[in-house]
Amino acid sequence: GGKYGGRKLVSFKAPHLRPTTDRIKEVIFNKLQFSIEDSVVLDLFSGTGYLSFEALSREAAQVVAVEMNRSSIQIIEKNRKLLEVGNELELVRDDVLKFLGRPSNTQFDIVLIDPPFTKKMASEVLQALSQSEVYKSGTEVFIESTSQESVLDEYGSMKLKKRQSYGDKFLSHYIFG
Repeated sequence: GGKYGGRKLVSFKAPHLRPTTDRIKEVIFNKLQFSIEDSVVLDLFSGTGYLSFEALSREAAQVVAVEMNRSSIQIIEKNRKLLEVGNELELVRDDVLKFLGRPSNTQFDIVLIDPPFTKKMASEVLQALSQSEVYKSGTEVFIESTSQESVLDEYGSMKLKKRQSYGDKFLSHYIFG
C-alpha cells in the first residue's frame, strides 16, 4: 500500500527468515492508518525490510531498522535502492537485545517486531523493550510470535491491547501507558 504500492521488493529464502504474511501486514497497517503519518518507527529483526518499507510507503517520517544478519542487510540495501529511499531509513546492524539495552536519544511512536521463529524469544524481547529507553507514553507495539510461545499481557507499563491468532502465529498489539 501507500506510495510504493504495487512495487515488487527483492527477497530471498533462508532458514532464519519467516516473512510477515500479507494478512498480518494488512492488519498492522490498518490499525496504524491514522497514526503512521509523520511517525518515527522502530523495526526490530527487520529481515528483508518488508515492514520498514511499508511504514515509509505509508508516510512514516523515519524508520530505524535493526537487523544483524549480513544477507538480510544486503537485501534491505537492494530494496532501498530499488525504491529510492534515502535517509528516512536508518539501517542498524546490531543484535536487537543489545540495541534495546543501550541508552537511546530517540523515543519511537511505533515498534514493529518479528523475532526469529526458531528462537522463540518474543517474551524476552518484550521484556527488554519494556526496560529500554526507546518508548514513550502511547508508543504502539506489534509483535509476531509462534503459537508455542508464552507472552504476557503486561510488561511494565506496556499493556496488551489485542492478540489475534493467524494459524501458527499470533499478532499481539501493545501500548505503553
